[in-house]
Amino acid sequence: MANGTNHFVSVADWSADELLRILERARELRRLYHAGERPQTLQGRTLAMYLEKPSLRTHVTFEAGVTQMGGHAVVLRPDQVGIGTRESPKDVARNLSRWVDGIMARTFSHSLVEQLAREATVPVINGLTDLLHPCQVMSDLQTISEKMEPKDATVAYVGDGNNVANSLVLLASVLGLHLRVATPASHPPAVRVLQRAEKLARESGARVTLTVDPAEAVRDAHFVYTDTWTSMGQEAEVEKRRKIFAAYQVNAELLKHAPDAWIMHCLPAHRGEEITDEILDGPRSLVYEQAENRLHSQKAIMERLMAPAF
Repeated sequence: MANGTNHFVSVADWSADELLRILERARELRRLYHAGERPQTLQGRTLAMYLEKPSLRTHVTFEAGVTQMGGHAVVLRPDQVGIGTRESPKDVARNLSRWVDGIMARTFSHSLVEQLAREATVPVINGLTDLLHPCQVMSDLQTISEKMEPKDATVAYVGDGNNVANSLVLLASVLGLHLRVATPASHPPAVRVLQRAEKLARESGARVTLTVDPAEAVRDAHFVYTDTWTSMGQEAEVEKRRKIFAAYQVNAELLKHAPDAWIMHCLPAHRGEEITDEILDGPRSLVYEQAENRLHSQKAIMERLMAPAF
């Protein structure tokens, strides 16, 4: 692991070798799942799941994943825990560390997950923050690897420079991948992410290109990825964002520049906005493979952190 971390807050905290080991285990866990086998490597272990944001994929895949591996999940809601009102992040992290074997937090504030990781003596997994979505991009890596060797792939991301874009930039930079990111000039990936990615890319040989032109980004790409233009907490900006991102819709016209590309979206999708139904439901769409791989990649992450002797 990079920096000796025992948490999964950012893919940039892990070495390329470690991430690839997690990927290989995730692929094996998917194979076993479809063969009807459930390795009990988390037997007797408990995961606390702190969920500030609404969730389908994160909630179900973590709870189902730990259960399938013989463990148990405890769901914690903000009004129940009261971080910052009833109790400090430090006290929550230190209490939970006495009771459970791991903490998954899905929050608005990235700094809250960082605080929990600093104070907890058990592993903390970032289930999503406004800055990063590392578990999502590990499932994306698995999905890409099922079609071709990731190092041979050109991945194009089109849309908002949000938490998914940020994590894709970091993943590509750690692993030495080829990623093109097309966003409006007003909504690029986060500066702190780009600064860290620049250093990582120099070491890995990654090719991460930023552009405002979606056609330039997708031209001859193997994978075209998009995400919602309006994330949770940005609902007041819906109309403004629709105007800003109108030219970034993934549709048949844009895909003339990459007619053989596989289509990716982390979901939930705002159909008819960032992507058309024709493309989302089309034969080149991998969106449900990505969603399934959340289960397998997160199992591999939990196993790596909560059952390190395995």
